[in-house]
Amino acid sequence: MGLGGIEWTVELRFLIALGLGFLVGLERESVKIDRKLVFGGVRTHPIISLFGFGCGLLHKEGVAFALPVGLLAVSLLAGIAYVAKIRVERFGMTSEISALLTFVTGALAMLIDVWVAMALGILNTFLLSEKAMLESYVERLDKTDFLATVKFLLVTLIILPALPNKEYTQFGINPAKIWFIVVIVSTLGFVGYLLEKKFGPKLGLWMSGTLGGIVSSTAMTLSMGRLASQKPEYGKSALQGALLAGSVMYLRVLILIWIVNESIIGILWYRLLILSVVGIVLALRISGQKPVGSESSIRNLKNPFEIRPALGFALLFVILSVIINLIRKSAGNVGLIGLSALVGFLDVDPFILSLIQNPANFETIFVSAILIALMSNTIAKGIYFVLLSRGTCKDTIVSYAILSLMHLPFIFLAV
Repeated sequence: MGLGGIEWTVELRFLIALGLGFLVGLERESVKIDRKLVFGGVRTHPIISLFGFGCGLLHKEGVAFALPVGLLAVSLLAGIAYVAKIRVERFGMTSEISALLTFVTGALAMLIDVWVAMALGILNTFLLSEKAMLESYVERLDKTDFLATVKFLLVTLIILPALPNKEYTQFGINPAKIWFIVVIVSTLGFVGYLLEKKFGPKLGLWMSGTLGGIVSSTAMTLSMGRLASQKPEYGKSALQGALLAGSVMYLRVLILIWIVNESIIGILWYRLLILSVVGIVLALRISGQKPVGSESSIRNLKNPFEIRPALGFALLFVILSVIINLIRKSAGNVGLIGLSALVGFLDVDPFILSLIQNPANFETIFVSAILIALMSNTIAKGIYFVLLSRGTCKDTIVSYAILSLMHLPFIFLAV
């Protein structure tokens, strides 16, 4: 059985292999239209994919050497094509590597779950077709960003497998789980960071706020507030960007909860989604200015893949896990609610993730604590923006007051 309960017969797998090969071939054929020398096109790649499918079928029937011999044959053809390209001083290997990947895709379509082959084929096509976009991303990453990202990934690859995956002390501190959560949060933030770098300057403050909210809605609110202070004429656009950043926070938290503890998503998803929609509506009602372009885009977001902030997040996560445990023992649920209100003025992510990290110990009161922390964080962002900005005090107070009060029904429903 495969996707959606469909029974993937050999015939269907054959069609999938053919379709994926044809998809890659179409992309390569479009490059040929520009008179570029590439290996394979709309006929060659489907044939390579079907060749891989046939080798996979033979392997499944007991012909052990079918796959390695098939891969060797395609590699030989790709090598000959590359030598021909070198003679005309073209040194890129993308097309040849893509042909090998097409062979593997066809084989996987026969041997394992079809979704793996589909993902590989679509990703292959995407990477081939979006060369200009990907190169633009790399150009926007300065050397500091690049080195910080490489360091983080190296440390993660070295540290994560070596960390013990068991609980220590009475507080249930699990090093492997903690660092895994750090990696998830940092990765999600890095996606937002890249997107903001790519699209923020082009589409203005509303897009900077939306994408920057994936990285840190509080940092984005502070940045928007400073901009509104320095350039009062951009005040409403900056407030709109700050509200959009705050609205994205609910969706980011929802994604993190789904990754870390999927079992509680049913309790929280509609609450967080409604709060996000309310924030977006409040942002859209602010009018009077045209979207601001690149000249006022926010450029001071920090790369989430830096080691020091990641270690700081891990430390805060551990501290909050211990504090939550101690407060619940000494002050019960009242103490937890008080802590959640206080934490909202700091950083909600480590608090929420420390609450939900253990599915077996999750309690209903945690839903109220999460919502109170988010409400407190929203109030804090409203205060920050009022203190920093000029000329938007009324709109800021009204917008953040409405969004904050919208938390109350969901908090009381959770009790």
